[in-house]
Amino acid sequence: MLLLALDTATPAVTVALHDGTDVVASSSQVDARRHGELLLPAVDRVLAAAGVRLDAVTGVVVGTGPGPYTGLRVGLMTADTFGLALGVPVHGVCTLDGLAHAADIEKGPFAVATDARRKEVYWATYADSRTRLTGPAVDRPADIAERVAGLPAVGAGALLYPDTFPDAHEPEHVSAAALASLAAERLAAGEELDEPRPLYLRRPDAQVPKNYKVVTPK
Repeated sequence: MLLLALDTATPAVTVALHDGTDVVASSSQVDARRHGELLLPAVDRVLAAAGVRLDAVTGVVVGTGPGPYTGLRVGLMTADTFGLALGVPVHGVCTLDGLAHAADIEKGPFAVATDARRKEVYWATYADSRTRLTGPAVDRPADIAERVAGLPAVGAGALLYPDTFPDAHEPEHVSAAALASLAAERLAAGEELDEPRPLYLRRPDAQVPKNYKVVTPK
């Protein structure tokens, strides 16, 4: 097994290789505006660090979000392209599940929250680092304060809104290493992973203007 994992659902552009036993190489850069520019060079670096060619990959793992439309689709389209070109399966993993898997919290329940912008968070709750209880969902922090009261939390959304998440912890962003490790565990256990389809949870910011000027000749 050699899994290529990647995620662009948060400001982190993150890539990793997992051989079925451990992560053999990884790369993460935080830049919310350059997912498209940074992802493929990161894949090249990770492959070079591991000393393998792309055609050695036996499966692709991609974070499915939730996340902003523009960034999220970069990773999903790249994963689909690799899968088609290599003839290997593409597996989806919820980005919040990856954050939960990397959380340094001894026992649950706990929450995971990422920044959804518009003063909202993408969030879910977990019984432990592998078991999601609720979500994912998108809400204003104040609207979910009672539902997450008393829970430790991880992620950029938790760190950004301490009034709702007073017991906030690292990691801030997801890592492909955590996604790959979680996917490898689930595959080894014979579990089915998600389809590589985006969890947008809300409409994109970009909209077609309702009253645009026609410039083509009649």
